[in-house]
Amino acid sequence: MTLSSRALTLLCTAVGLLACARATTTIASGFSAAVATDVDRLRAATNAYHSLDSAVAAGYVRDVKACIVHAHHGGAMGFHHRNAALLDATADVEHPELLLYERLPNGQYQLNGVEFIVPFRFYSRDSVPPVLFEQQMKIEDNLKYWYLHVWAWRPNPNGLFADFHPGVTCPDTSKTDYTPSTEKKP
Repeated sequence: MTLSSRALTLLCTAVGLLACARATTTIASGFSAAVATDVDRLRAATNAYHSLDSAVAAGYVRDVKACIVHAHHGGAMGFHHRNAALLDATADVEHPELLLYERLPNGQYQLNGVEFIVPFRFYSRDSVPPVLFEQQMKIEDNLKYWYLHVWAWRPNPNGLFADFHPGVTCPDTSKTDYTPSTEKKP
């Protein structure tokens, strides 16, 4: 490798790192340095999962039929690809239980975010909520677990930890309406 090709390689690497740093800064803007660091760790841990094949090799399911949309307003969560081996009593920044994908018109899958879940059977519903990214996890009585969404790969105008993303769409043939239990009237 010549000096000029080494310099070019170093320059390209530096530009790539700068682009990643700016993306994380934008996604986590308005949050503490600790949250930004956790988002960096999450992005590093899930970067390979932009390829659904890599996610499947790591234990996430390939085939998901339902694409979750909000029952009452625009937006979706997308397809939830679960790794059953990660369902336990802890939520770990570097090991999300679910990967949130959007199937694009060309058939490709785009990784938009993740969801952390802790089932009630491991962490009682009557407990103090688990905390991750300095956020208390939300309670989901319908599915009997604690959860937290993180839109680590696609900035969400509704917020980094919003349940639904207004820009995510689902194919008509796989849409499944869902309203979180926290939004249901008593």
